[in-house]
Amino acid sequence: MRDRSVAELRNYLERKRVEPELIDEVVAELSRTRVLDDGRYAERFAEDRRLLDGWGRERIEQDLTRRGIAAELVEAALAHRTRDDELAAACGVLGERYGRLDDDRARNRAWRLLVRRGYDAELAYDAVRAHGRAA
Repeated sequence: MRDRSVAELRNYLERKRVEPELIDEVVAELSRTRVLDDGRYAERFAEDRRLLDGWGRERIEQDLTRRGIAAELVEAALAHRTRDDELAAACGVLGERYGRLDDDRARNRAWRLLVRRGYDAELAYDAVRAHGRAA
């Protein structure tokens, strides 16, 4: 089993044609016992996507919102990361993927990779420049 958000569990039970009253009872009981906790889910999801997939703040935020996590919980899950942390993570993604970025085409490709992974465009630019200096 994997963690689920409250919205994901509700959708799952609705697809299984469980009665709405029973869904409410189940969600209430699991929330009361903290088996279901959207805040914890958001924290774990954000950390996993950063470490395992190299995702940036924007992509994590979009995906958590799509999964039905409240905006304040999304913000709390992402709040402890500074711009320097994001820059270091973006540089790590580039380090894993690219050796040297010798020409404009390679730099553009690297920048697009970071933007697709959810890094802010300006931060992606800074990471490409930092990676170029480091290499």
